[in-house]
Amino acid sequence: VQLQASGGGLVQTGGSLRLSCAVSGRAYSSHVLGWFRQAPGKEREFVGLVRWGSGSAYHADSVKGRFTISRDKAENTVYLQMISLKPEDTAVYYCALSNGWSTAAREYRNWGQGTLVTVSS
Repeated sequence: VQLQASGGGLVQTGGSLRLSCAVSGRAYSSHVLGWFRQAPGKEREFVGLVRWGSGSAYHADSVKGRFTISRDKAENTVYLQMISLKPEDTAVYYCALSNGWSTAAREYRNWGQGTLVTVSS
């Protein structure tokens, strides 16, 4: 399975963006697709995850109510809809694959190239 994130860009505070993670290859129902982000000089941070089969999702407290993860099996894509963006959301956003329901980056593999989100104040 290969993953490719896209959709980043420059947006003003309070704006919205939708990131996409294209899934190439066979993703199984039990697989979990996660979104992480990494700001300059900081560690990679869990944003949220979605189970490929059921579509069940979980979001980090820092983004809950503002970010929504979903997946479209027909399009083989996982989305991260972001609203009410803040400057502290500025980071490179990555998607990755896990065999289990986990918020730990070490449990994920098949990391795609990230996409940069910049939120101006």
